[in-house]
Amino acid sequence: MKTALVGAVLLVLGLAAWAFGILDGTEVLALTDRIWPVLLFVVAITVVAELADQAGVFQSIAGHAARLARGRTVVLWLFVVLMAVVSTAFLSLDTTAVLLTPIVVVLARRIGVSPLPFALTTVWLANTASLFLPVSNLTNLLAEHRLGGVGPLGFLALSYAPAIVGVIVPVIVLAIVYRRPLSGRFTVDAAAPASDRLLFVTSAVVLVVLLPLLVSGLPVWLPASAAALVLIAVTAWRNPRVLRFDLVPWQLIVLASGLFLSMAALHNVGLGAFLEQVAGTGNSPADLLRLSASAGVGANLVDNLPAYLALEPAATSPDRLIALLIGVNLGPLVTPWASLATLLWHQRLTAMDVRISWTRYALLGLIVAPLTVVGATLALAFL
Repeated sequence: MKTALVGAVLLVLGLAAWAFGILDGTEVLALTDRIWPVLLFVVAITVVAELADQAGVFQSIAGHAARLARGRTVVLWLFVVLMAVVSTAFLSLDTTAVLLTPIVVVLARRIGVSPLPFALTTVWLANTASLFLPVSNLTNLLAEHRLGGVGPLGFLALSYAPAIVGVIVPVIVLAIVYRRPLSGRFTVDAAAPASDRLLFVTSAVVLVVLLPLLVSGLPVWLPASAAALVLIAVTAWRNPRVLRFDLVPWQLIVLASGLFLSMAALHNVGLGAFLEQVAGTGNSPADLLRLSASAGVGANLVDNLPAYLALEPAATSPDRLIALLIGVNLGPLVTPWASLATLLWHQRLTAMDVRISWTRYALLGLIVAPLTVVGATLALAFL
């Protein structure tokens, strides 16, 4: 509700800026042309992920991981790391935060270990593994458009080195902090089969077909929308009660629309010039660090999407654009509101009666966020 309220206020303010001439009609049309494919993809991939989860696909993957781990907790945790990276890279950070979190919590409880290292793995990697592909994060989709539509492989060619650092550093920190609970062994019972085999198989096949299409060079909203329609049709036939109005992330759509209009209006009244003084210019390692650090601080102060939109004009080259993404994607690990994925993750934990201190979360974030952002920026500059 709070997200929807903030989004509605921002949307009204943006429309008021248009009405009073701070934004002209041409700018609004240009914004609309830019954001509709992005928001359509967000809606479609959310529906796909939710319906696949309802069909039991993610639970089945987790169960297979537990069996493959052969009783070794650290191996199972590494499977969770792999699942979080793949889920984030191909299905977006929000999918990992919302759908993978309850699965790994149940898995941890099932094997008798603390869910905290598994839960922190999902939320950290939901953020820090979101630099691989345009579809991994809403900010990436916006940046890919600004890069002239380089496509998934072109984007990966620019981002692969910092993206790898974004996975390695948090994993190392988690392995050190939680080395004791991850060093044990476990036994696990056989998982229950899917309640609807046809729905399960269809969902799994749709995901298997969709993942390569998301990196094929097609506009990503197209295969995602087709996959969503297929799953909606099959689910309507086999399990119609699952099709709810809240499958569509309306709050995020309203929030993003309001942010786009409001930030465009603020840039027209001088925000861009001010932030250029903060973020600097140039492509030297020091210049890139200045931009990524500014973006990381901004994300933790006000959330990563407005931080990206505010600093986007300062990203005047491909390297500077990736440095901006490093800050807003890999940096928001300190405050609860730094990314929507973190808030969604915490909601899921609370619903499952898993408690984590925000003070501890912030202190751990103050360790891993600077290491990750600085390491990823240096990888960008030198690799």
